[in-house]
Amino acid sequence: MLVLLGSPAQANVAIKVVSQDAFTNLDSGVYHATEVEPDTLSHGATTVSIFQVGRYQDGGASAIGWATSTNNGRSWTNGILPALTVNSTPPGPYKRSTDPSVAYDAKHGQWLMGTLDSKSSPFVGTAITVSRSTDGLTWGNPLTVAKASGGSNFDSTWVACDDTPTSPNYGTCYFTWDDFGLGAPLKIATSVDGGLTWTPVASVPSASVIGSKAVPQPNGDVVVVADTNPISAAESFTSHDGGATFKGPFTIASLQQHAPAGNLRGLDVPSADVDAAGNVYVSWYDCRFRAGCSSNDIVTSISSDGKTWSAPARVPIDGTTSNVDHVLPGIAVQPGTSGPTARIALVYYFLPQANCSSNCQLAYGFIESTDGGSTWSTATQVAGPISYASLPFTFSGYMVSDYTSASFARNRVLTVFTVAKPGSTCTIQTLGACNESMAAPKTPFAAVGPFHRAGGDPVLFHGRSPTMGGLATTQ
Repeated sequence: MLVLLGSPAQANVAIKVVSQDAFTNLDSGVYHATEVEPDTLSHGATTVSIFQVGRYQDGGASAIGWATSTNNGRSWTNGILPALTVNSTPPGPYKRSTDPSVAYDAKHGQWLMGTLDSKSSPFVGTAITVSRSTDGLTWGNPLTVAKASGGSNFDSTWVACDDTPTSPNYGTCYFTWDDFGLGAPLKIATSVDGGLTWTPVASVPSASVIGSKAVPQPNGDVVVVADTNPISAAESFTSHDGGATFKGPFTIASLQQHAPAGNLRGLDVPSADVDAAGNVYVSWYDCRFRAGCSSNDIVTSISSDGKTWSAPARVPIDGTTSNVDHVLPGIAVQPGTSGPTARIALVYYFLPQANCSSNCQLAYGFIESTDGGSTWSTATQVAGPISYASLPFTFSGYMVSDYTSASFARNRVLTVFTVAKPGSTCTIQTLGACNESMAAPKTPFAAVGPFHRAGGDPVLFHGRSPTMGGLATTQ
């Protein structure tokens, strides 16, 4: 299949389904078979992905699934986290779970899967838990990171670990979230024992956020990136004492967002990673380089200290006059690379027609830089396009994810992402209507030339986008 965009034609790659929703519970508001919102991480030859299984219209999922490859993506094993939700085997205490993320603690040899959990329907963030594994294949029962009380309603969780052996905080893991029920203040907890126990950080600046992610630097410092909430800017917070105290916020950039057409669920939360020199790379989608904010590009910003950030630079996936809308980026930096030789991978979704209405479609893409973001490869269309009708319709729109991610498996790029069967119409509480699964490339990605220089694009939209509203949630 070929799809003509503003740059050379982009061909689909061979993919494989790595997990499918097999649940049959038909309680109110559930969609089967659906799998959404994957996060993916690699360490050595092992790649682990975590995702929602059996999405609900009003928040959360029936369970949390995982898919693991121990041979650089050649084959995959999948399953469901045990003892988490009532649909797990054995059953757990929670009715639903959401916002999954995965980390690896190299010091303690533990894979960590973090989730936001609810004991009620509709979804209320009543607890944050983490499940552990030594091999990415056998998972223990969830351990509690934090429990909500009073008017609290936790949201937007993420876990990350300091994996640099020379770091003074090697083996410290960071869990970040916000409390949507109390105005979305930033919350952080740390673990120094492989995720067994977690200590809340008392000294966190008072700031309302969404999409917070901790990025440990090789020198032991940690940078937390997030959006303001309500969403209007990307910002950062820093710690120089292993997460005991944080300072900030520091502005990364204001956000100029074109709302994705057709009611696609598309929160513009940041994706982030760090290179071997400690430079933190942040990506999001933004319309500042498009006349009239007509569609979005993927943009990046870089900082060495988490306080001062470079001006947003457009990733040249296609031309600024194209009618393609790019959303939901995931950024990864190859371990061991840095600065002008940093190897950066970006995955993202895109709408081939930004101004679609009732016939909107969505596709998945990949692009790579081998020189720290100065130039970028020719973009590759990985999968799609698929019709919105194939996707579950949640309280905030048609859903594939609130974020995407990729990672370097040895020397090449792997990602797990949402696909849907062409021609399917996803219908609530109807078995056999939906067909949305997790997929991965059969062969890890490599950059394809020619390469295109980034930067130098004039800013064409200066006003705040009118599409951003009130307090946001990722539940």
